[in-house]
Amino acid sequence: MDSKSLEERCNQILRNMEASLTARDRVGIQDFVLLDAYTSENAFLDNLRKRFHENLIYTYIGTLLVSVNPYKELDIYSKKQMDTYMGVNFFELPPHIYALADNVFRTMQSEFNNHFILISGESGAGKTEASKKILQFYAVSCPSTKLLNNVRDRLLLSNPVLEAFGNAKTLKNDNSSRFGKYMDIQFDHQGGAVGGHILSYLLEKSRVVHQNHGERNFHIFYQLVEGGEEDLLRWLGLERNSQHYRYLVQGNCAKVSSINDKSDWKTVQKALSVIEFSESDIEHLFGIIASVLHLGNIKFETDVRGYASLSNNQEMHWVSKLLGIPAQVLQQGLTHRKIEAKTEEVFTPFSVDHAVYARDALAKAIYGRTFNWLVNKINESLANKDSSRKTVIGLLDIYGFEVFNVNSFEQFCINYCNEKLQQLFIQLTIKSEQEEYEMEGIEWESVPYFNNKIICDLVEEKHRGIISLLDEECLRPGEATDLTLLEKMEEKIGGHPHFVTHKLADQKTRKTLERGDFRLLHYAGEVTYCVVGFLDKNNDLLYRNGKEVMRQSKNAIIKHCFPSSEPDTKRRPETVVTQFKSSLVGLTEILMSKEPWYVRCIKPNEAKQPGRFDDVLVRHQVKYLGLMEHLRVRRAGFAYRRKYDIFLQRYKPLCPDTWPNWKGSAAEGVKRLIKHLGYRPDEYKMGKTKIFIRHPRTLFATEDAFQVCKHKLATRIQAKYKGYRVKGDFQKQKDAATKIENCWRGMMARKEREKRAWAVKVIKKFIKGFMTRNNPACIDNSEYLAYVRQNYLTRLKQSLPKTVLEKEAWPTPPPIMKEASQLLKKIYICHMVRKYVRGITPQRKSQLLLKVQTSSMFKGKKENYPFSVCRPFMDTRISPEDISIKVLQMIRHEHIKYSVPVVKYDRNGFRPRLRQLIFTQDAAYLVEEAKIKQRIDYSSLKGVSVSNLSDNFLILHVTYDDIKQKGDLVLQCDYLFEALTKLSVIANKQNYIKVVQGSVRFDIQPGREGFVDFKSGQESMVYRAKNGHLMVESTRTKSR
Repeated sequence: MDSKSLEERCNQILRNMEASLTARDRVGIQDFVLLDAYTSENAFLDNLRKRFHENLIYTYIGTLLVSVNPYKELDIYSKKQMDTYMGVNFFELPPHIYALADNVFRTMQSEFNNHFILISGESGAGKTEASKKILQFYAVSCPSTKLLNNVRDRLLLSNPVLEAFGNAKTLKNDNSSRFGKYMDIQFDHQGGAVGGHILSYLLEKSRVVHQNHGERNFHIFYQLVEGGEEDLLRWLGLERNSQHYRYLVQGNCAKVSSINDKSDWKTVQKALSVIEFSESDIEHLFGIIASVLHLGNIKFETDVRGYASLSNNQEMHWVSKLLGIPAQVLQQGLTHRKIEAKTEEVFTPFSVDHAVYARDALAKAIYGRTFNWLVNKINESLANKDSSRKTVIGLLDIYGFEVFNVNSFEQFCINYCNEKLQQLFIQLTIKSEQEEYEMEGIEWESVPYFNNKIICDLVEEKHRGIISLLDEECLRPGEATDLTLLEKMEEKIGGHPHFVTHKLADQKTRKTLERGDFRLLHYAGEVTYCVVGFLDKNNDLLYRNGKEVMRQSKNAIIKHCFPSSEPDTKRRPETVVTQFKSSLVGLTEILMSKEPWYVRCIKPNEAKQPGRFDDVLVRHQVKYLGLMEHLRVRRAGFAYRRKYDIFLQRYKPLCPDTWPNWKGSAAEGVKRLIKHLGYRPDEYKMGKTKIFIRHPRTLFATEDAFQVCKHKLATRIQAKYKGYRVKGDFQKQKDAATKIENCWRGMMARKEREKRAWAVKVIKKFIKGFMTRNNPACIDNSEYLAYVRQNYLTRLKQSLPKTVLEKEAWPTPPPIMKEASQLLKKIYICHMVRKYVRGITPQRKSQLLLKVQTSSMFKGKKENYPFSVCRPFMDTRISPEDISIKVLQMIRHEHIKYSVPVVKYDRNGFRPRLRQLIFTQDAAYLVEEAKIKQRIDYSSLKGVSVSNLSDNFLILHVTYDDIKQKGDLVLQCDYLFEALTKLSVIANKQNYIKVVQGSVRFDIQPGREGFVDFKSGQESMVYRAKNGHLMVESTRTKSR
């Protein structure tokens, strides 16, 4: 590298350092170690929030990287950004995941030792994305050859395959990893990626058979159904509809807008080919996935003996075909259990519940073992054949601390894992701090911190820990239940300060606990676990004959997953929690052998909205990620440490002895500089290669002094430069300005004179035209009259009537426009009428015709008529479904024109009864449910009487031929005007409807008559008066 490029590089470093420090007030502090109030959680959150709102999602705590998910695309991951961070000192540039990845890589190369990056955070915080960014950085930054590129592609494409088979949509994250993943990337001595290895932890197998509302099964199922080719689906016996498969619809959200299953399917297919899966492997793999879907659709029925039997042989056929197992063998394995008694084997039939359990257990076992086979297959593809020593960078993408409304066995395992990692995290952090202090020859000060060993022991201690008690309860004979487990925990560990149950709690705490709950006080806070399901999930048993059935499979993957060499002992297999504990011990050993680096991912809000920072949620994550604990450890001694040469290069302008060039050693120069700045002895320590500054305020005071000094120097340079450049130009600019001013003023004066001359002519013409406005048109008033016409037409345009009814609202015209105004008014009114008529629909027209007829009959005659005008008439008030079928059959030869509910008053006693009044082509019918009470031919209808008041009564007067016939009808109808109008049209009896005052006489039967009296009153009522008449009293309506 030549001297010029080296100088540019140094200048760039200084500019970046300056930008990072001087921008601290606007965008927060980029390293929490420099936070003055480092013990304040509020100050921590304020700094995190300030940076988040400026789209600065990365912040350091020393070498730990805090990442806040922005929930939007940021332009900070380009190839140019990767090049910027490659080979740069860790603190030279603003915090970035590329800076951490590059620093890990360069430290590994220089020290030739192994490292790991622990990526943690809760679901949706961005752990998987952070892992991808690190892999992408290494893919670009590592040396490139054909062989290395092949390994690089396999490393990158292992991600989409593992995501498809191990990730799913949850309530918190559309691409949530449902397993823990540790990936080793192996590098040769030149820094080339030559291999890799993946370990997986605690796959959530229960998701295969059950999903909560709003969640999905693993992505691969939907990708296969939605994206698979037609020939493939036909061969697998699948339909392109996720709704047809029981294992895919329990969460009721098979379709997710943020997930493109078709596109992801193509990515997975490409990845499988690059990772060198053979066609046979791929065929068998998708056959297994399809068989799980068919297995979920198998249903059981209870036979005559009360045992389970299969109800859909078609699904059994497909499972048998895809797994290569005889259908009879498969059927027996799903409906019977093999019991060995000494030398005999007995097959006991399942009940339906046991058969469903066996089916689901088999589906989980098939998928879980296939996932392990997939991971091993990828490891074979990534394996490095060269036996020479390699250095390793591990990536640990592990589930974060989980606290839900209901926490179960899975959360217990995950939170136990986080306790162990927190314990490891604090130990390694304190260890690395101690080593740096010892290396620099500075005395180490002990750091107080919360040691969570007490919680780890509570969970994992032999014979007394929760795991041991859980295993004992799973393995002991007799009726073991979740509640007996809880009782055993209360008996064995009831006195532990970090354990409480409903029985052990005080009165106040007991209100927050159910009887089946226990609460652990983790380092991150209290978590309440529901003990229901702990035993079942911990056992995760697959019946022995289920394994035997799988061993008969002709599918190569299934044969590998269920080998015949697998010991078939009568001993129960290890429980899930014991397996998890063992794998966690192995993981801890792996991590303890490597140098640690940390990425802590934070989710800013639950709604996945960009720009929204939820303080309560973030505060909770800061607590359980142990960030304040880590900061306290980092700040226990000195907040800031830098190599002497870097410190001197930046701050040497502050001391006359070191500016502009210092000729001695960097350490001596720093001593001279801090003496001049007046550092107190307790504010700093001089190490072997670095200066250690205790308080951030000391560094910031130094930085502020540097800014003042820098501005003073810049001001002096600017003054000289401006004086030299500006002084000579000033006179030229002044002369030019004078000339321009003179020309401009002359031009503006001429324009003003022309404008005034024109204005005088216009005003003169206007006055003359006004004076002669009543004279015949001539040259003197022609322009004025034209103005008057234009002005009137403009006013008319703005105030035209909006409707025909506003035709009188026509502006008064000037004398000259009277004739034109009348003509325009006539034309406009014709236009509005025509427009209105054209806009009337046939239905509206018929409605208006009916309203006109109603008006001719009742307008000015009946009090409540005005209130009916605005109410549209209906074709009928009773739908055909509400009329008795028997009645419809009796009058089927007549077409029903209209029907309405009425109240009929008995002729004797005036008792009200609900009836239906139906008008047909020929007659009116009074109907009671399924019975026709009276038929009135229109020819026998001699009249209809209604009062002039606001009641709804009508009396139908009929003629009769003999005394057996019924008399007149007294009815009350809520749709009086509508019903009478319809009757007048249907029966053509417009003149038969009479509006009367006072009372109406009606015939009870031949020779007997009755009366209905009408009057106005305070309230509406109908009753039989003392004189035997029917009294109808109605309220008086206000005129409208």
